[in-house]
Amino acid sequence: MKNVDPYEYERPATIQGLLAKRQQLAKLLKHLRAEERKVVSDLDHLDAAIRFFDPEADAVRLTRYPTKHRAKKGEVVRLVVRLLKEADRPLTALDIVHEQIKERGLRTDDGTVVLLRKRIGACLTKLKNDGFVRVVPLPGLYQGWEIAR
Repeated sequence: MKNVDPYEYERPATIQGLLAKRQQLAKLLKHLRAEERKVVSDLDHLDAAIRFFDPEADAVRLTRYPTKHRAKKGEVVRLVVRLLKEADRPLTALDIVHEQIKERGLRTDDGTVVLLRKRIGACLTKLKNDGFVRVVPLPGLYQGWEIAR
């Protein structure tokens, strides 16, 4: 009989268990983020309905959630890189902003678009300085962005 390391058989099961747990938690996180987007959207709708009937309603009282659309750490970079990798053409910052608004279920008012364009622009500039993305000239006012290959 050959010598068998007792840990040789336990380790794959342990790793499989950890991978299964990680997959379970990732699925839960995805579900919770979807629920969060739904709740934020519902709150926006309720605030609009209240303001419809009472324009003088206390705006501070109505906004108990972040109004500046704060992204979680690294979320903007992950979004930008993912969109640029999946794109079949160079994307503008405005294309990325509209996709972020759609994915996060945010309001599409001018203030939100301007704020997110500044954040996306800063992210793209940092990625360009780090050598991950490059600028592609496009006709019109906007410049295109793509993954540096």
